[in-house]
Amino acid sequence: MYGPGDVRVETVPDATLQQPTDALVRVVRTCVCGSDLHPYHSRPASAEGSPMGHEFIGVVEETGAEVGNVRPGDFVIAPFAFFDNTCEFCGEGLTTSCLHGGFFSTAQAEAVRVPQADGTLVTAPVGEDSALLPSLLTLSDVLITGHHAAVTAGVGPRTSVTVIGDGAVGLLAVLAAKRLGAERILLMGRHKTRTDLGLEFGATDVVAERGDEGIATVRDLTGGHGTHTVLECVGHLPAYEQALGVVRAGGVISRVGVPQYDEAPAGRDLFGRNITLTGGPGAQRPYIEELLPDVLEGRIEPGKVFDRTVGLDGVPEGYRAMDAREALKVLVQP
Repeated sequence: MYGPGDVRVETVPDATLQQPTDALVRVVRTCVCGSDLHPYHSRPASAEGSPMGHEFIGVVEETGAEVGNVRPGDFVIAPFAFFDNTCEFCGEGLTTSCLHGGFFSTAQAEAVRVPQADGTLVTAPVGEDSALLPSLLTLSDVLITGHHAAVTAGVGPRTSVTVIGDGAVGLLAVLAAKRLGAERILLMGRHKTRTDLGLEFGATDVVAERGDEGIATVRDLTGGHGTHTVLECVGHLPAYEQALGVVRAGGVISRVGVPQYDEAPAGRDLFGRNITLTGGPGAQRPYIEELLPDVLEGRIEPGKVFDRTVGLDGVPEGYRAMDAREALKVLVQP
């Protein structure tokens, strides 16, 4: 990415092992993320450009001398962060805060160097031609992010849920909330093809209005109180303000949309209504291990969020289509 709207496909040096804890993974599927659209709008122009992409599944081609959990030929899922899975924070399940970790940024490519391969990569018993590949790819980011929103909000059978955002993360937050037992799930979104998929994933109500009108509709649907939990899956300030308006007293707002703001209300309103604010990056390895059996056994089909497939040469068009809301999420097959 060279600047706003300027994505190019280029030949760069091959990925190689640099540390004994590295693995080299040949990418079988990658994709364009909704969060990639933030820099697509605002990244300062540069002469060098920046590699892009943080979601991928693939096959291990080579491993460093200290890698023992994966071997060449293994099919693997990579979360959007890498981590050793042994440090203090990893031991607490918070792998995105790993003392030796970081985040991927080169996955829209033919191959990726994976640091901390033993802690990061999760093997899956599938082949490169599996029909499950789109759903497995969601375990790299959008499904585990939606799940993180629901988990940190404490979603369960006795909680009502509002999901803000009808992008891939929002729709899979609906799926995650349904999987955790929520019976009332209000999806705030205005693109019918997307909200129809949200209804398929488990939403009970769709609220197309935004702002004060949308807040009023949610409150009307919930006896004037709002919902116990709000999963904010957008990242823009109006979405957060909407979350404040629809959350019930004593409720929880979980933000997993990457915030595109530095300041937001967090004072007397939250304090006076006993509102909890939580969320953050959702690339926790335990989520992949928890959700993988449901994907493999067909109990959930999160890969339905992909509605367009391109090769690497088509990635710039994929960005444009997602930005124009012509595609929900673009799958890339190198």
